Amino acid sequence: MQNNVLDYIEESLKRVPDKIAYADDEVELSFARVKEIMDGVGTGLIERGLNREPVVVFMKKSPNTIATFFGVINAGCYYVPIDSEMPATRINLILDNCKPKVIICDQSTMEIGKGFDYQGDIVLFDDIASTKANHERLAAVRAKAIDTDPIYIVFTSGSTGVPKGVVACHRSVIDYIEQLSDTLGFDENTIFGNQTPLYFDACLKELYPTLKFGATTYLIPHSYFMFPVKLVEYINEHKINTVCWVVSALTMISAFNTFDTVKPETLRTIAFGSEVFPIKQFRLWRQACPEAKFFNLYGPTEGTGMCCYYPVERDFADDEVIPVGFPFKNTEILLLKDDNTLAAQGEQGEICIRGTSVTLGYFNNPEKTSESYVQNPLNHSYPEIIYRTGDMGHINERGELVFHSRKDFQIKHMGHRIELGEIEANVNLVPEIKLSGCIYAKDQGKIILFYVGDIGEGDLIKALKTKLPRYMLPNKVIKLEEMPFTANGKIDRVTLSKMY
Repeated sequence: MQNNVLDYIEESLKRVPDKIAYADDEVELSFARVKEIMDGVGTGLIERGLNREPVVVFMKKSPNTIATFFGVINAGCYYVPIDSEMPATRINLILDNCKPKVIICDQSTMEIGKGFDYQGDIVLFDDIASTKANHERLAAVRAKAIDTDPIYIVFTSGSTGVPKGVVACHRSVIDYIEQLSDTLGFDENTIFGNQTPLYFDACLKELYPTLKFGATTYLIPHSYFMFPVKLVEYINEHKINTVCWVVSALTMISAFNTFDTVKPETLRTIAFGSEVFPIKQFRLWRQACPEAKFFNLYGPTEGTGMCCYYPVERDFADDEVIPVGFPFKNTEILLLKDDNTLAAQGEQGEICIRGTSVTLGYFNNPEKTSESYVQNPLNHSYPEIIYRTGDMGHINERGELVFHSRKDFQIKHMGHRIELGEIEANVNLVPEIKLSGCIYAKDQGKIILFYVGDIGEGDLIKALKTKLPRYMLPNKVIKLEEMPFTANGKIDRVTLSKMY
């Protein structure tokens, strides 16, 4: 039985050692070269006395960074990815939480790393990767490994402003990769186009299936996402056939008439998640890629990547929401009401995750862990931890899970319970709208709408009056030249809250 994610590379090494595994515009790594780096980094960390502890990887987005992640795992440790895009304050909070003995930097980050509020060794990638592999010591570490050993800590935003480090283990990642690969149909001919930063768990969808199948992943440079035509040309040039992107990265292409100039001719699998895909924009993608299969994916970082999937095979009305569908095998979704009983069909409840996909908790943060990782209230017989997502949803008449919104995205306005996502969905139905984002200014009791589109603010309000009840109409509408996005490609609502 497989108990280590690095077992994936063994078969690929036998079949395709010289095939490109990971590449960007500067670096191409074959599977054989990935193994060399992995063994060098692993040996280097073992020789420094590290064992079952966090190692911070502070490198620019590169195939070398991915191989370094695997090297950390190879040493029996767990990687903590950080990036120069992160504010220094956030990085220092992460370092304070993890207290790593070693930070691995590259030439581009070494000087920045030396400025951290940190006591420990800063190691250059070129040096540790060139360590002569000690296969005997690596094998000894592997022999003691079990599938509940951690492999990474990914930090998410905390409501208090302090990031929370989600700890995932071999068992949950292996389970995720097996279910995802089977559902989306990955194989050795899969060519991924990676969109997300490497310090988010979203990149799991490309990193580990590439190892498993001997596939190929291209790390698409961030700059291409500012120029949709160039982005699609990049996809075609590299014959990318599979993308697993956040919705806003896809709508950045479709909303700006890119398909009038160029279409993604090689795409055959298009998976999306993290946000609701406006039906208008989804149709544009379906028309541009008629032979592609589309999947809506859902899941929080605490549930090891994605835990639900929906193959989009039927048509949807303008005012419908694409479901998030069904849990992967070996995962159960519980919809719990406020009294901890199960919601009936059509009834709204909090989405809770049960199964192997539930991660180990928040690193060095027992208080926050106990708030969200809780005993299954439906099980009074033995200990069983489930994860409460804070997301609301319901089961429709087809038996499909439909996502509503975050609990904290629901507001009380003029005596009514309102979901801001419902306002955005109606805004996105207006033909001239390209992108929209809603926030609630609680101190002023106002709904603020931001949008990008070819319509004036007054005309937009007139259009919304035919779609929304009076109490849901935005109190203020602001037209933007471009929408701010987070590093992960989601609409940046924190930035929006500072713009009105």
